[in-house]
Amino acid sequence: MPQTESVKKSKYHHLDPGSLPFKLFLAYDIFMVFIIIFNLFCLGMNFFLMSNIGGWFFNSIHLSSVLEFYREHLHPWVITTEAWFIIFLIAELLIRWGIAIVQKHHQRWFFFPFIHLYEILAIIPYLRFLRLFRAGIIAYRLYEMGYQIFPKSWQNKALFYYRVVMEELSDRVVITVLDGLKHELNTSTTHKDLISNVIQHHRELFSQVLADMLQENLSRELRADRERIAKNVGQIVSQAIEDTPELTQLLRLIPIVGGRIEQQIQSIGQRLGENITQGLIDPLAYPDTSAAHQPNLYSDISNRISQIEIEKNEKLDELVRSAVFESLDAVRKQVKVKQWQQILQEQDQAKE
Repeated sequence: MPQTESVKKSKYHHLDPGSLPFKLFLAYDIFMVFIIIFNLFCLGMNFFLMSNIGGWFFNSIHLSSVLEFYREHLHPWVITTEAWFIIFLIAELLIRWGIAIVQKHHQRWFFFPFIHLYEILAIIPYLRFLRLFRAGIIAYRLYEMGYQIFPKSWQNKALFYYRVVMEELSDRVVITVLDGLKHELNTSTTHKDLISNVIQHHRELFSQVLADMLQENLSRELRADRERIAKNVGQIVSQAIEDTPELTQLLRLIPIVGGRIEQQIQSIGQRLGENITQGLIDPLAYPDTSAAHQPNLYSDISNRISQIEIEKNEKLDELVRSAVFESLDAVRKQVKVKQWQQILQEQDQAKE
């Protein structure tokens, strides 16, 4: 049974699913699907039987009399049937156009031929294959309404091969674009301008990300090693005082208390070095982003780094170019991965 919600979304939303008009429209759609498929099947077989390949095939299986009977008696009937079918399509299209005008299916009466342009083109003998497009649309509409037109296995196969075709086409397009971009960057002299424009456009974001990274990682490391760094600096200052011979000689000239003063100066110097180091580390280890009077050192550092011009730094230019090319190669490598092959492998493994 069809699903009520799907019916509401179809073109029959204004009809009662149990009413006679609804059933008539539904039967007509199903009839059109089968008659279009049958018509194209007859034309395809006619093309094969009237071709040299068809003649060779029937001669090889010793059924040339059957081929002669078809060419003499059935072929004219197929051509006549195709002519009548074209007239039927024209009349059917005009009737549907009139119904669309009366029931105001579209905002303007002349919208109908543009919306159904593929049906108009399908009337032309050389564009008969477009009739399959209409049959597919009708079948899909019936499928949305809940009717199982084709077996589920057929639908899965058709969806799989559709995805294969679309993936192959999209992969070729993307790979061609990436190769063209890489060739342009390698041969053109304007690649620096392109890269500079990209960086210029993202300078603010780059500066913000860099500041966040510095504040999160560097401040954490400074908080962890704060005491050790201060102690090391204090010891360095104390050792520097001790290694100053002029100060040592001067203090030793003072009798009795000279050595004591020397020790006090070393101790004071060590404490002074530790305190100064603590004062320098505090703004970096505990940045106060809410204080308006105290600038964020990380933001200032990141802003200065983001303002570096690539043209004036060859190493930075090389780094950016390398990152761009590696990114293009990574995308190209990922695009070349065949997703449909992986699906087939998973299906084969599931069967095993």
